[in-house]
Amino acid sequence: MSKKIEEFMTRVIEKNPHETEFHQAVREVVESVMPFIEKNIKYQKAKILERIVEPERVLMFRVPWLDDKNEIHVNRGYRIEMNSAIGPYKGGIRFHPSVNLGILKFLAFEQVFKNSLTTLPMGGGKGGSDFDPKGKSDNEVMKFCQSFMTELQRHIGPDTDVPAGDIGVGGREIGFMYGQYKRLRNEFTGVLTGKGLNWGGSLIRPEATGYGCVYFVQEMLKTRGESLKGKICAVSGSGNVAQYTVEKLIQLGAKPVTLSDSNGFIYDSEGINQQKIEFVMELKNVKRGRIKEYADKYNCKYFEGKKPWEVKCDIAFPSATQNEINEADAKKLVKNGCVAIGEGANMPSTPEAIQVFQDAKILYAPGKASNAGGVATSGLEMSQNSQRLSWTSEEVDERLHQIMISIHNSCVKYGKEGKYINYVNGANIAGFVKVADAMLDQGLV
Repeated sequence: MSKKIEEFMTRVIEKNPHETEFHQAVREVVESVMPFIEKNIKYQKAKILERIVEPERVLMFRVPWLDDKNEIHVNRGYRIEMNSAIGPYKGGIRFHPSVNLGILKFLAFEQVFKNSLTTLPMGGGKGGSDFDPKGKSDNEVMKFCQSFMTELQRHIGPDTDVPAGDIGVGGREIGFMYGQYKRLRNEFTGVLTGKGLNWGGSLIRPEATGYGCVYFVQEMLKTRGESLKGKICAVSGSGNVAQYTVEKLIQLGAKPVTLSDSNGFIYDSEGINQQKIEFVMELKNVKRGRIKEYADKYNCKYFEGKKPWEVKCDIAFPSATQNEINEADAKKLVKNGCVAIGEGANMPSTPEAIQVFQDAKILYAPGKASNAGGVATSGLEMSQNSQRLSWTSEEVDERLHQIMISIHNSCVKYGKEGKYINYVNGANIAGFVKVADAMLDQGLV
């Protein structure tokens, strides 16, 4: 079996050179689904795996914009429309200097399986630019967003491709892009999700990825007769996902003790409470400050240039970016008694780190399952837009909770290995089956 996997991966790498994150994402899925495909000849004959790793469409375009000094800048924009077998392309837009084709292909590929797991009719896509919103004025961000959307609007629509936010793209950026889309297309449709509440957004959408991740971990703990109450939690990041992961942990009686940004992390041994997380939300979402200011205000420890995985904790929630937990970090977490990992970010653990978690038989939730709550609620926003309805926060939260329970059940169904649940295999196979069957039904597309 490993020979077949290696042969397949060699072909993928040859066709997609230098795209290391994409290779990593494909390998993780192929290692799970190849044995399953071998037992189900229909997928093998139809070359589903060969087709699923190839994007349906890759768009790349220039984005010229003017800064406040009237200087022209040129960035590069992308949209990867990966797979539309079960619905319109759906996935975020990321604005960050690290954005390149390989990273976006990895994210779009992951998105296909994540969206499939939600049970909602959404295909997978991802987009973005190497533009950095940090340090830019609102006016500069608006100019960039308008230029970006001037090109992107040709390729998206409520029944074609429905982007959302991601790293560097929050409510401000979604608003600017939506305004430009509306102006150019002369239509008010649910083409973007993560919109403002007063113009078509959904309640609970900002909270959804973090809340959903915590709900998933709650279900994992139940399989071992445990709960979140009193558990010490290390959370990385301090953006949207981390903020609402912490908020839901507080609500469910856990004790979050860390947050981080690209400069370092804070460790608050007393625990982050609701008042403190509200300070972080103001600091990050409004003032756009650094997490060190939390340590200054609440007189707790700040570790410059470090990640929070050396802190003793029961559960870790990597919620910052890809590959933030390496093998050494994973070994530290296991040694310090960590019993569960809930990935709030996309692919935040390296393959070597995942192996450490699985060898230790701790509960490990891969991002495509545990952070699917964000896109699930984006799907609920699409439904509300199509029906011109608005649901209460309780209704949306309840639907989100049920979707995360359903995703967990699918992972258990396909991932049970004796007493141990391999959530990686479970998520990959469950996500694959729905997309693969739809592709078979639709012929050679």
